[in-house]
Parts: sequence; C-alpha cells; structure tokens
Amino acid sequence: MIKDNLCRYIWLRFYLFCFVCWLCASLQAQQVGDSITGKVHAIPEVGIKGRRVPPALSATAPLQQMKKTDMERLGVSDVADAVRHFSGVSVKDYGGVGGLKTVSVRSLGAQHTAVSYDGVTVSDCQSGQVDISRFSLDNVSELALSIGQSDNIYQTAKMFASAGALSIETARPDFSDRPFRLLANMKTGSYGLANPSLFYAQKLSNRFSLSAHADYLRADGNYPFKMWNGNKLINSKRNNSDIETYRAELNLFVTLNEKQDLKAKVYLFDSERGLPGGVIYDNPYAAERLYDRNYFGQLKYENRFSEKWKLQASGKFNFSWNRDYNNESSGITDNRFRQTETYLSATLWNEPVKGLSFSLAQDFAYNYLSTTLQNNQYPERFTYLTAIATHYKSNRFSATASLLNTYITENVRTGKAAADRKRLSPAVSLSWKPFDFGLRFRASYKDIFRTPTFNDLYYLVIGNHNLKPEVTRQFNVGTTWSSTSLEFIDYLSLSVDAYYNRVKDKIVAVPTMFIWKMMNLGKVETIGTDINLAIEKELAEHYKLYLTGTYNFMQAEDITDRNSKIWRNQIIYTPKHSGSGSLTFENPYVNLTYNIMYASERYSIAQNIPENRIKSYTDHSISLSHTFKWKKQSLRIQLDALNLSDKNYEIVRFYPMPGRNYKVTINYKL
Repeated sequence: MIKDNLCRYIWLRFYLFCFVCWLCASLQAQQVGDSITGKVHAIPEVGIKGRRVPPALSATAPLQQMKKTDMERLGVSDVADAVRHFSGVSVKDYGGVGGLKTVSVRSLGAQHTAVSYDGVTVSDCQSGQVDISRFSLDNVSELALSIGQSDNIYQTAKMFASAGALSIETARPDFSDRPFRLLANMKTGSYGLANPSLFYAQKLSNRFSLSAHADYLRADGNYPFKMWNGNKLINSKRNNSDIETYRAELNLFVTLNEKQDLKAKVYLFDSERGLPGGVIYDNPYAAERLYDRNYFGQLKYENRFSEKWKLQASGKFNFSWNRDYNNESSGITDNRFRQTETYLSATLWNEPVKGLSFSLAQDFAYNYLSTTLQNNQYPERFTYLTAIATHYKSNRFSATASLLNTYITENVRTGKAAADRKRLSPAVSLSWKPFDFGLRFRASYKDIFRTPTFNDLYYLVIGNHNLKPEVTRQFNVGTTWSSTSLEFIDYLSLSVDAYYNRVKDKIVAVPTMFIWKMMNLGKVETIGTDINLAIEKELAEHYKLYLTGTYNFMQAEDITDRNSKIWRNQIIYTPKHSGSGSLTFENPYVNLTYNIMYASERYSIAQNIPENRIKSYTDHSISLSHTFKWKKQSLRIQLDALNLSDKNYEIVRFYPMPGRNYKVTINYKL
C-alpha cells in the first residue's frame, strides 16, 4: 500500500512538472519587437569566410563525432566498424557478420555505455548491454560518443545516467530542391553476404513529411580459419554462423507551426542467427540458435516558446523477444525471454542571459521481464530520474554542471525483490581558452553508477537480489588544439586527454561452495590517455589528402584484494595499447582509403599468465570509391578489401575473426 501511494505521488509530481513547464514557457512566449519604432529593419549581409571550430574541440568533456561524409570517406559499412575509429572504445566482437557487438568505454564495461537512437535511449533491462549490430549505417547521418557528461544539457535525464553515451542520429530528409528522396543501396561480398536496403522520403505538405527505410541482410558466415588451441593447430571452417535479419523504420515529421515540431518513429527488427561458439579442438560442433524480435515506437515533441524557453517531451514503448535454442548432445534447451519498457521524458530549457542556460529533466521508465526458465520471478522495475543542469559558454570559457537524482523500486511475483535504490550523482566539467589561437584546456569529473541487471539480480540460482549498484568515478584532464593557418597543412586538429577511473562494488560472478553467485566484490582502477589527430591537405584543385589517427593507453587493474593472485593484473579483454589510423586520397577519378587498427595483447581470464594471453593484432583494409553524378542523380560504387594480412585474430578468446574478405557497395541517390 505504501509503495502504491508512493508511485501515485511520483506520477502526480511528473504530471505537475510537465504542466508547470508548459505554463512557465507560455508566459514567456511573447514576440519582442523594436521598442522605438515598432518596425522591422533589414541588416545588410556580411560575408565571413572561415572554418567553424568542431564541437568536439570546444567541448568541456571528451566528445568524438563522425558525420555521414566521414563514414563514406573511411569506407566503413556498419556501426561497429565506425565506432572502432573512436579512441578509448573497445568493441567486443564475437566474429563474422552475425556476431554480437557491444561497446565499452575506457574499460568500464558495456553496461556503463548508453546507446541512444534519435535522442531516446535503447534499453535492455535483462543484460544491460546493447547489440549495436542491429542498427543499419545506411540511414545514419551522425555518430557521436561522449565520455563523462556532455555539454548538451537539453536532453533526457537518462542521458545523464551513464559513464559514456553513443548517440546514433538518423537522416532527416532534405526537400529543398524536390518533394521526394530516394536512396537504394546494395552490399555484397564474401561468405554469402547480401544486404540490400531502400530509403524513401516524401514531402506530403508544408507541414507533413514521411520517410521509410527497409533493410535485409543475410550471410552464410562459414569462413575458413586457422588458429592454435593449446598445442594443436586447427584448420577448419566456422559452422553455425549464418545470419538473416529484417529491419524496417517509418518516420513521420510534423511541423505544427514555426515553433512546434513532432516526430514519430516505428522500428521493427527481426533476426535469426547461429551462435558458432568457441573453437574447441575436441568438440567443434555448434547448434545454438538465437532469435531476436525488437519492435518499438517513439514520439518526440518540441516547443520553442521563445529564444529563452523551450520544452521537449518524448515517449517510447519497447517490446523485445528472444529465443535461445540449443540442440546439444546432453539434450535440447529452449529458453525464451520477453521484456517490455514504457518510457516517458520531459525536459525544460531556459537561457535567462546570453550564454548561461539551465535545464530540468524528468524521466520515468517501467521495465518488465518474463522467461520460460524455472523459478522465474517475473521482475518489474520502476525508475524515476530527475536531472538539473546548467551550462555557461563565452569566447574563452565554458562550464557544465549537473546533478542527477535516481530512485528505483522493484517488484517480483515470487521470491524477494531487490531493495529500493536512491542516489545523487554529480558531474562538472570546464573548458578554458587562454590565448587567441585554438588551444584549449579542459577538465571534468563525473560520479555515476549502473544498476544491477535483471540477470544479475534474478537469473536462476546465480542471481543475488542483495547486489548494490556498481559505482564509477571518472576524472579527465585534457587539451585540444586546431589550426587553419599552418604553412604546409590546410587544417590540423589535435586532442590529448588523460583520465583516471575508479570502480567499486564491481559486480562479478564468484564461486561459492556449490554454485556461482553474483557478488559486489570487484574494485578496478584505470589510468589512461586518449589521443586524436586529424589533418587535411589540398594538393591541387580537386586533389586532397585526409589523415586521421587515434591512440589509447589504458592500464585497467584489479585492486580488489592485495593478497589475491590477480592483484594489479590487467582486467580481461582490455589491451594496454590500441589505436586506429586512416589515410584518404580524394581525386576526380578513384578515391583511395587505407585503414589500420591495432590492439596489443589482452587476457581472457583475470589472472595474467601466458596461458590466458590473447595475441595482439593489426587489421589492414583498403577502400576504393567513385561517385558518378548526372543532373540530380548520383551513383556511388565502393570496393573494400578487408583484413589484408589474412590473420584470424581473436577479439574474444576462441572466436576467430574472418581472414581476408571483400565487399562491394553500390549506392544510388535520386
């Protein structure tokens, strides 16, 4: 009864907050005219030529962005490949086209990385990890990775609630020269890859427009590989690694008036894939199948009442269904999982004086999970997030500060639910430009945590409802510099960041007398450095060079127990050294791009001994592309040669990556 009353009270507070936002903004929504003459004055145009400083270089906390043109220049074909070009990021890849791919920032784990799709976060209350391979890059206009708290305070409260955030923005159609847009794309390549997609947008009226995107992907994935397992060389082919997926997305854009916009989205994803498992020389058989269905609808509304006030509100309903089927020699297992989320958010933004802004965001989320497992507890979670933030920006100085209040309560049908969780999470960041040229210094701090997942709390007998949240403290200091006035280089940008992370109450599986159990026993200390470099040089008219490079040093050590054998050992799957680079030569004939990625040795188990070591790897690739243009149409053809060294390196132990393979992409725009 008390919990029901509390829920009603918080719901009432949420509705009251939305009403106050609307009322305050309405009072401010007045047009300000010329107070002397009441007339409109035309100001003569002034032409200014220069290069705008990218937001990533002026941000108070590390921010990396990749536009559509950057993706095409690099020749990347999916979201995971693009994210690998960001520094400080680890993409856990289980191999092949159909392999699951999750993102971890600065060794903190995938559960600490939020993924948002068009401003609304993607959730998985069961595992806490988002498989980014489910999103198609064909319809993406920008990727952005923020570490710590970003300067964008006009966002949902949920975006304040993670150590890092990957934002995926889809393309909004441009009808400036025609009332429709058409984009057809076809990818094909090694191992039976076929990936056609179609994007169509139509302007219905001055206020309404519509876009639709459909995508189909299939691949056999049975690539040959060679790898050592113990003292035996295995020369075989991957089996049970096929995939077939369907994706569809429908967007409706509504301009209610010059100040109000509405966007509705419906997303469908259906997938069946084989899980090939690890390569074990005495048992290569694999028959596990994974079926995924994910459908969601989201609505986003914005009202720009005046230059000083604006409000955005969004809602989402998400349905996910998974089936894990395995025909093992010991018997058939067929487990099914269904989870739903209902999500509401409202954010009010105000700029009382030029350069100083405030925001107040309120979120509510309801999550529910049911499974066919024995002793299923049918957990449900109510999450209430309130974020207050401020941002100040001038020519030389900028600062951002935020405070997030989290309240989470849970219920279960059987057994005992986890205790309520309440916490305040502060974040602050600064940026200073002491000189007239493009040198800036920045520093940031964020205290945040991640809630135990439903698997951590309630999965079979290993779940532990007494788990505490996993707390992370992030410190970052860095500098950025850019210049367009160098003698031999048209443009150069450089950022260097040093960071220190400390994680306590890390959630780990610990063996007890007879079973494994999830416990808050881990402590991790991370010291690292991120470096990003970009150079542009025009050799002659229509001939240009682009050079980009990233480097990351990451020493992430277990500091749980001084007397343990793993004291000060590097945590699993975290290379100390990693990086990427690309060189692009643009010309009127064939654009050429060379990409390289590197990761030093890692360990698959907590104890850093030679038996647990995974070798370092270097991945080389080349892309050739040319765009044919006539009238208002264009045809772009791209040829990719991937993993030129033909090495079956491992990102995850005993999951060899494909060797040398090829891909052809044909893109038609109208």
